[in-house]
Amino acid sequence: MIILLYLLLAAVVVAFSIKLSNYVDLMDKRTNLSGAFIGGVILAAVTSLPELFTSLSATVLLDQPELVLGNILGSDLFNTSVLAALFLLFPVRFRRSRIGSSHNQSLLLIIGLYIYLMLALILDIDYTIFGISLHSPILFGVYLYSIRSMSSDDGVQNQDDGRSNLTLRQIIFRFILCSTGLVLASVALTYATDIIAETYNIGATLAGALLLGVATSLPELTSSIELARLGNFNAMAGNILGSNLFNFAILTVADLSYSAGSVYHGSYQTALLLVFGFLAAVFISMPIFYKSYGRRRFPRLRRTIYFIPPALVLGCYLAFLALSMA
Repeated sequence: MIILLYLLLAAVVVAFSIKLSNYVDLMDKRTNLSGAFIGGVILAAVTSLPELFTSLSATVLLDQPELVLGNILGSDLFNTSVLAALFLLFPVRFRRSRIGSSHNQSLLLIIGLYIYLMLALILDIDYTIFGISLHSPILFGVYLYSIRSMSSDDGVQNQDDGRSNLTLRQIIFRFILCSTGLVLASVALTYATDIIAETYNIGATLAGALLLGVATSLPELTSSIELARLGNFNAMAGNILGSNLFNFAILTVADLSYSAGSVYHGSYQTALLLVFGFLAAVFISMPIFYKSYGRRRFPRLRRTIYFIPPALVLGCYLAFLALSMA
C-alpha cells in the first residue's frame, strides 16, 4: 500500500510540475525576461521545488538530516544522467543545436562544488557559527553568482504564439495554485519515503537518493524530454544545470532550518554520490565544451565526443546503484 501511495504522489508531483512548466513558458512569452534566465533560473527553480520542500520536511518535520544529502546529491546525479541519455537519444538534434555560453560556466561551478563537498565531507571538515555551517553561505554564494551568469546570457528568446488566451495575472494566479499543490505533494512524498525506509530497512541516505532523488527529479525529466523532442537543447541544458545548482543552494536552506546541528555529514552512500556525481559532471561537460570550443579545431572528435562521455555518465549512475545495494 505504501508503495502505491509513493507512486501516486510521484505522479501528482509530475502533473503539477508539467503545469508549472507551461505557465513559466507563458510568462517567458509575455514578459521581457531573457530566455536563459527563464530556463536556467525560473524554470529550474520551479522544477526543483520538490527537492526544496522534501528537504525542509526531512529536517523540520522528520528530523532526518541524512535524507537531505541523499535527496540533493541523488537528484543531481539523476538529472545529469537524464541529460546524458537525451544526448544519446537525439544525437543529430544535439549536434545541430545552439548551447549558450553560460552553460559552460554552470558546469565549471557544479564541478567545483563537487570538489569542495568531497573535501569537506570525506575529510569531515565542518565549522558552525550560531548553528550554521560555514559551507552554507559558500554554496548559496556560488548559486547567486550562477544567476548573474545566466541572466547575462543572450539565450533563446521565445515569441508569443497567441495560442493561450490567459492574461498575465491569470497565469501568475494559476502558477501560485500549482506551486501550492506541488509543495503539499512533496511534503507527503517525504513522509512516504520515510515510511518505506523504515518498513524495508533502507538507509536514510540511500532512501533519499533512490526514492526522493528520483521522484523529485521527475519534473526535470518530463520537461527535458519535451524540450529535447523540440530540439531546444539550450533550454533543456539550462533547466537541468540550473536545477543542479539550485539543489546545492537547497543545502543552505536545509541547514538553516535544522536546529539540531549540521546537515553536512558524510556516509558511505554520500561518498559514492559525491564521487560518481563529480565524474558524471566532468563527462557531461565534454560534449558541451566541445560544441563551444573544439568543434572547429578538432572535427574528428565529433564521432566519439557526443557518444562516449554521455555513455560514461550513465555508467556512473549504474555503478552508484550497484555499489549502494552491494
